[in-house]
Amino acid sequence: MPMWEYTAKSAGSGQILKGQLDVPSRDDVIAFIRKSRMTPVSVREAPKALNISFGGGVTTRDVVIFTRQFATMINAGLPLVQSLTILAEQSENKKLKEVTRTLVYDVEAGNTLADALRKHPKVFSDLYVNMVAAGEAGGILDTILLRLATFLEKNDALVRKVKGAMVYPGAIMSVAGVAIAVLLVFVIPVFQEMFASVNMDLPAPTRLVIGLSNMLVRWWPLIIVGGAGLAFAFRQYYQTPSGRKTIDKGLLHSPVLGDMLRKAAVSRFTRTLGTLISSGVSILDGLEITAKTAGNMVIHDAVMESRQSIAGGETISGPLQESGVFPPMVISMVAVGEQTGGLDDMLSKIADFYDEEVDVAVSALLSLMEPIMIVVLGVVVGGMVVAMYLPIFDMVNAVQ
Repeated sequence: MPMWEYTAKSAGSGQILKGQLDVPSRDDVIAFIRKSRMTPVSVREAPKALNISFGGGVTTRDVVIFTRQFATMINAGLPLVQSLTILAEQSENKKLKEVTRTLVYDVEAGNTLADALRKHPKVFSDLYVNMVAAGEAGGILDTILLRLATFLEKNDALVRKVKGAMVYPGAIMSVAGVAIAVLLVFVIPVFQEMFASVNMDLPAPTRLVIGLSNMLVRWWPLIIVGGAGLAFAFRQYYQTPSGRKTIDKGLLHSPVLGDMLRKAAVSRFTRTLGTLISSGVSILDGLEITAKTAGNMVIHDAVMESRQSIAGGETISGPLQESGVFPPMVISMVAVGEQTGGLDDMLSKIADFYDEEVDVAVSALLSLMEPIMIVVLGVVVGGMVVAMYLPIFDMVNAVQ
């Protein structure tokens, strides 16, 4: 939507006020000004440089704080518009502040809060919007908002655990790659010149290292371009449905890492679906939203098949079992939850259990990766050093 700049005169004091609104048309701006008991003086579309793009700078933490504060004010009996106005004034994130101001306008214009939130999909997800809609319909908006904040915090903690497990190995391998490149480009050529000056036959390991050094020095632009091309091709392939499913399936079945990703996926699926069902969202809508937020195409397909199964009058647990992703314990607990009518509670218990399992899996991954990286780096760097010193040993033996 375009950003509009307006100037208006206060009806009581005659004070000139200026502001901005993110609304579809000029008529909407004038309607807002008149509803605020002001007289419009001028309305014009703001220059494109002033347009604000929502979502890019709004973190999960910002949304959690917003949601908790919102829930507290609603629970205390403050009107919806007043609560949003206070949130807009005290928000430290400029983009979230502008989003909240737009929410105030939309709610004052007669829209429901869920409809107002739906206009900002980069900030408020489908899950968030549907839970708020259920809360408005059931008159328990404050309870739903608190539940949302708790869900977002736990989901964010889960994501940070998985990402954190990837940071350490990635950082170590990056530093190692730079160190090996420096050795090949700057150190190995010095040894090569020294060996060339004595005109001696070099051992096979030494010739291999020198060959790698020459290739890197001569063809580094082509190597960089080739690497970038492979990365681009991989990204394009991953964006296709078949490619994403193949890669996601491979990750789930990879040793150690696959176990952690599987447990994280189960935790995310069960917590999301359990939160939605307990908040009054229908099971079909809940499964569709859960599939979108799964983060893994194999999980997505299994959940969507479960949705079709439910729509056909069957159970959720059947398609989940056929996917081969979910452990037998999860399948059994879901089946019991369906039979007893306590599916939301059962899903929450599964999520709590697998949150702890993710912690254990992350610790296991890190404890295994550290010695593997030490051994690999020792073999690569140590092998290069030994390869370059082999001819020197031969020269010393020849002199003796």
